[in-house]
Amino acid sequence: MNISGLNSPTAAYAAAASARGTTARGSAPAGQLTPDQQAQLDQLKARDREVRQHEQAHLSAAAGLAVSGASFAYQKGPDGVNYAVGGEVRIDTSPGRTPEETLQRAQTIRAAALAPADPSGQDRAVAAKAASMAQEARSEIAAEQQAAPDDARAARVARHYAGETRSSSGFSAYA
Repeated sequence: MNISGLNSPTAAYAAAASARGTTARGSAPAGQLTPDQQAQLDQLKARDREVRQHEQAHLSAAAGLAVSGASFAYQKGPDGVNYAVGGEVRIDTSPGRTPEETLQRAQTIRAAALAPADPSGQDRAVAAKAASMAQEARSEIAAEQQAAPDDARAARVARHYAGETRSSSGFSAYA
């Protein structure tokens, strides 16, 4: 971006560096990169875009489970600029308070891990752990649902023997 009319030391330094034919960071002269340096620069720029899109996909799908924004590892290019070459998004992978909440969290974690167009090996490992977490939660939910009819029957029997067999209309529930 070129903003004219700024009268700051940084703007003055950049203008002086430009007049000398170098970049503001003191690297190779502007527009005078070797073909190898230009190829490296093009690769770094492409990798930077790819890494940032990858981490943004994780963040977008994390639905509130992201612990922080994306953090990046950088490499300095031949033009003196740092380019992202790796990154990560930290996601809370702890279980929920209930099996239902755990299932929902596991589904969100899995979706966030697999959100990028080309998930990494680490992304796939996190997705596999989330799938396992979801299966455990489903098993707990199923066990609770199977136990529920027995618990309800036991509660009716307990109320019967405690003398609580009358409904609100005054009729006996057990005739």
